[in-house]
Amino acid sequence: MSLGSLSATLTRKSRSNFYYAFLTLPRARRDALYAVYAFCRTVDDVADLGHDPAAQRGELARWREDVARCFAPGAEPVHPIARQLKAAVTAYPIPRAALDAIIEGCAMDLERVRYETAEELEPYCYRVASAVGLCCIEIFGYTDPRARQYAIDLGKALQLTNIMRDVGVDARAGRVYLPQRDLKDFGVSEDDLVEGRYGEPFVRLMVHQAVRARRFYAAAHASYPARDARSLVAAEIMGRIYHALLEEIERRRFAVFGERITVPARRKVAIALRCWAGARLRRNGAPA
Repeated sequence: MSLGSLSATLTRKSRSNFYYAFLTLPRARRDALYAVYAFCRTVDDVADLGHDPAAQRGELARWREDVARCFAPGAEPVHPIARQLKAAVTAYPIPRAALDAIIEGCAMDLERVRYETAEELEPYCYRVASAVGLCCIEIFGYTDPRARQYAIDLGKALQLTNIMRDVGVDARAGRVYLPQRDLKDFGVSEDDLVEGRYGEPFVRLMVHQAVRARRFYAAAHASYPARDARSLVAAEIMGRIYHALLEEIERRRFAVFGERITVPARRKVAIALRCWAGARLRRNGAPA
């Protein structure tokens, strides 16, 4: 299997929302995005699937070295996915700082994950989500510098949506991303999250989280550079799929402790087609 096929296969097998966005892209850009996604997925698995923190930190350190090799002329990364990533950073201006931030975000998950306030949580969201967006927009291409703020805000919105959906699973793994102050204010304990205790205090807590996530979706919408609509269509697909996920969580009144809430594949495809058609209409001067 070629390196490009390895990255693409990992993306497909993950059933990620990203996969549906990538389908709209030309082959070269799609392959570069597969490499970035495979990198993100692999370093995330280092933090999520291991049970030896010292070994996991060592593996993340090796990934930092491989990222450095991606930007060093003549250097050859060790990991097969890192070699594909090097091809991507050679072809597109993917910022090394963003790749390093992604690794640092995964390293944060090796500690006892607790955040006192929403403001303390934001740097984590930036590292594990906004930094991914900053890599992606360089592959998508853009002309308006507002695209960077768009990527940052959208990344935070997506990560907050993920946190809401996975709150029970994360708590059982020892990770409580919901701000401690919010838990206290709404009368919800960490044990409630671990045990999946669903009631009005939890619903009110989650409504509060949804309002925060919606603020970031709105901020991303406000900074969206319409003149780059066609090149950023994949980002819009991701954003709208995750927004649909948030709506589904709300529709189910935040009953997230049972079966994992997802957006059906047929709806993802419909969202992708609407975004693609809307971007083409914008490019042709018609209202989207």
